[in-house]
Amino acid sequence: MSGEEREVLTWQGYGDASRALAQMVVDSGFMPDVVVAIARGGLPVGGAISYALGTKGVGTMNVEFYTDIDERLPAPIILPPLLDTEYMKGLKVLIADDVADTGETLALVKALMSQHAGEVRTVTLYAKSHSIIEPDYVWKRTDKWITFPWSALPPVARPRLRTTSTNAQHRP
Repeated sequence: MSGEEREVLTWQGYGDASRALAQMVVDSGFMPDVVVAIARGGLPVGGAISYALGTKGVGTMNVEFYTDIDERLPAPIILPPLLDTEYMKGLKVLIADDVADTGETLALVKALMSQHAGEVRTVTLYAKSHSIIEPDYVWKRTDKWITFPWSALPPVARPRLRTTSTNAQHRP
């Protein structure tokens, strides 16, 4: 994919977007008791929004759906460790993610939280037109592939195991 086919979010843009989203939440009159970030892309978003709102209750839901660019599992799956949903009884919960692409991940987490929480709303940096769910708060809409600052580079290289001819010990 070329740079022209991508939406590129910088760290500065992410900071500005997070503050703008927090302001949208405040302006709506909704003050969450807990911000639930969908791991992994929603972790930076959830953290920034919880700080901007002054909300100290933060949780995570680890959901796997995308396995690579434009490659995904048949359906999103929740991975351990699991969030204590019983704690959410009667609370106002704001679910944060980086993007509502297909919307399936956001819809799954919202359905789960709605079984326990008093009120559930959703916030994303981006939403795509084909998403099956409309987030309550969205910073920007695009149908381009998005490069986020936290996932713009590949994972750091892991040390290779070395062997010596006289000793077959592995060293990190």
